[in-house]
Amino acid sequence: MQTEIKNCQNCKKDFLIELEDFNFYEKIKVPPPTFCSECRTIRRMIFRNERTLYKRKCDFSKQDIITPFSPDNPCKVYEREIWWSDKWDPLKSGLDIDFSKPFFTQWQELLKNAPLPSLFNSRISNSFFCNHCGETRNSYLSFACWEIENVSFSTKTLSSKDSVDLLACSNVELSYNLIACEKMYDCAFCENCENCVSSYFLYECKGCTDCVGCVNLRNKSHCIFNEQYSKEDYDKKIEEFKLYDYQSLETIKEKFIKLRGENIRKFSNFYNTQNCTGDNLAHAFNCKFCFDLKDGIKDVKFGINGGSKLEDSYDGYGFGGNASQLYEGVDTGADGARLFFTIFVWGGNDVYYSYASHGCGNVFGCIGLRNKQYCILNKQYTKKEYLELIPKIIKHMHDMPYVDKEGKIYKYGEFFPAELSPFCYNETIAQEYFPLNEEEAYKLGYRWKNEEKRNYKIDIKTEDIPDEIKAINKDIIGKVIECEHKGKCNEQCTEAFKIIEDELSFYQRMKLPLPHLCPNCRHYVRQKQRNPVKLWHRQCMCDKENHFHGAQKCKVEFETSYSPERPEIVYCEKCYQQEVY
Repeated sequence: MQTEIKNCQNCKKDFLIELEDFNFYEKIKVPPPTFCSECRTIRRMIFRNERTLYKRKCDFSKQDIITPFSPDNPCKVYEREIWWSDKWDPLKSGLDIDFSKPFFTQWQELLKNAPLPSLFNSRISNSFFCNHCGETRNSYLSFACWEIENVSFSTKTLSSKDSVDLLACSNVELSYNLIACEKMYDCAFCENCENCVSSYFLYECKGCTDCVGCVNLRNKSHCIFNEQYSKEDYDKKIEEFKLYDYQSLETIKEKFIKLRGENIRKFSNFYNTQNCTGDNLAHAFNCKFCFDLKDGIKDVKFGINGGSKLEDSYDGYGFGGNASQLYEGVDTGADGARLFFTIFVWGGNDVYYSYASHGCGNVFGCIGLRNKQYCILNKQYTKKEYLELIPKIIKHMHDMPYVDKEGKIYKYGEFFPAELSPFCYNETIAQEYFPLNEEEAYKLGYRWKNEEKRNYKIDIKTEDIPDEIKAINKDIIGKVIECEHKGKCNEQCTEAFKIIEDELSFYQRMKLPLPHLCPNCRHYVRQKQRNPVKLWHRQCMCDKENHFHGAQKCKVEFETSYSPERPEIVYCEKCYQQEVY
């Protein structure tokens, strides 16, 4: 079989399965999917709540804990240190396989009884309200980060320190409000930049120092809105800009956005890649429809966020870490192989339909296991019993599939049904990548978390926040500040926020005014600036006669995350390089 067009049973749109896909499915012995790649992505994302946190009681110690599982969530939740300890036995929640019920119905029963950790962190210290973080020190309200120190209100950030409000950055220091930047120092309000120092409002700039409001520059200094200045004139102009003043920053921001919109864009952000499609890929070979993956990735398809020596894998979010043959996973990998239909599974091999199980081998449908073998639904079997049961369970999943409330059929080879997720749609990262409102979510069969009633006593209204940081002292710490959105957006707005001491010290050191939005709204504003995890087939828009294509318009075609309806001028790699390098 070369290719096949199938109709997605979720969105009812046609999608293509190619020969390379069939070869992969045959290798791992799973049937082809019945959901298209986008619907599969959303289905996985519904099982990952990164940043919606609650206070509830630990079901073991009865002490207060912070967790992504709401108090009305039926799952059992143990404080993280207890969950990782030997104070409890996960096999006590084990179930006998029942061939009179669909497998996913039984897994849902196990989910209600097998304890889950309060937070999905690894090796963090003195860090509060962080989730899905590792190697983290002295950080605050940061999510999906690794090797950070003194970093607050940041997401998907690696190897960075002394910074605030970062998204998808790495090797950043003393910086504020950056998106997809690498190796930056003393910078603010920059996107898709690298190796820049002491600069504000940059887009797609490399190796720049002391620049403001610039786009597509390389190895420049003392530039303002893409115009070259002497050092003396630059310093004078910067004084006039009053970068420490909120209203002045807003004026500069508006002019920068206009300049950014008028400049060309590269069809994708690739670095050291070969035979790849997607966006924001580095050191990758033969990776298709992949986004935000880096560091030694090979033969991966439909992957988002991760990488680091990931090979021969399909369909994952937050997966990788010296891993291979991963399929349909969330937060999965870390020295693992043959991990299929998994959530928060690190290490091990031959793990199927499991959640929060680490270092295991040959387990099926398990939750909360560590270093176990030959288990099904958290019940221990001998090797012989296990190997005899697995083919029967797979046949049973085909003969008696799970049917959700919308009539979608889940046989062996499908990821967990979305309605089994312990989270509501708007609690999860699905809302960040594929935002819906409440009505849309219910129409599609997703659960929705209603907003909690907040009766904050506002100490400082948005319009009363001082414009200049020098007008603010420590008296503002702990004050309730009104969010400019006032809960009227669709961005998990908390309606108000507080400034903590370390945060104030950072703004004072950087000479930056206070933000006017709560941390959640600031995150969503950054997320909206990024391109979607989708691709469109387009042609280069360059018509410059001095380029390699001469008098004719460039005919190079590519896959890009810029949709045809967008106003940006999108170039192929070669035309782009002729303009900016």
